[in-house]
Amino acid sequence: MSTVKIYQDVNREKESASFGISKMEAIYTKRNGEVDEPHRHNYYTVLIINKAKGQHKIDFNTNNLANQQIFFVAPGQVHQVIETEQSFGYAMTFSNQFLVENSIPLSFIESLNLFHNYGQSPPLEPNNDQFKNIEHFAHQIFNLFNSNAKMKFLSIGSFLKLLLIECNNICSINPIESDVDTSGDNLIRTFKNAVNNHYKKEHSTTFYANALHITPDHLNRTFKARIGKTAKDYIQARIITEAKRLLYFTDLNTKEIAYELGFNEPANFSAFFKKHTQVSPSSFKKNEITS
Repeated sequence: MSTVKIYQDVNREKESASFGISKMEAIYTKRNGEVDEPHRHNYYTVLIINKAKGQHKIDFNTNNLANQQIFFVAPGQVHQVIETEQSFGYAMTFSNQFLVENSIPLSFIESLNLFHNYGQSPPLEPNNDQFKNIEHFAHQIFNLFNSNAKMKFLSIGSFLKLLLIECNNICSINPIESDVDTSGDNLIRTFKNAVNNHYKKEHSTTFYANALHITPDHLNRTFKARIGKTAKDYIQARIITEAKRLLYFTDLNTKEIAYELGFNEPANFSAFFKKHTQVSPSSFKKNEITS
């Protein structure tokens, strides 16, 4: 079984590009309606969907495509858009390099309640007026991108921030009040980085709290207030997501995956996986490959 396809470049026709935006209908036409295989990007993706039918899979969680939706895909997430007819909207991509070059702090992106690296990544569903505002920003970005305007990428960066702030303010959790980074935001960012570095060996909230020199209760309360889930939920989601990727994209068996993810016994891994997905690892692999 081949490993997951990874797209390294924002624009496959221009390697140096750090930003791109296309109309979804143009992408559909260019691909002749053919569905791309599951893949991951090393950059951020935002889909601003005016009209669509089909499915969008992000880390093996399936969402139905519908009208007036916004999807956010973080770097490293496995995703696949399955259109049953031509979609209309915008597909926007940008890298960390674009953020740096256009004075957008990475802490700004990480403070948003939009790009969820692991677990559920449901679409944002704005009301009609909210969607019109977001679509207006996307339209401005698209026109700028295809223009020869001076300092156009700085302008694009400004519109991108406005678009993301508008999206974030629609969320009931973690509305942005300012660009000022808080101690809570720093804590969440440090915790996420620690989980990403140690989740294959360390599964307990206590380990990460100790590493951050705080109590597990403080970590959970801070994380819950900003993300809407506990720190334990996040750790478990990271493990499950990696388990799904290993099951689907590698030839490792359940026993090998269990040890790879820090479980002492394969039976413990199987029980953990089934508790969080309602299917066994072998059933998940069989169902995903044949679907």
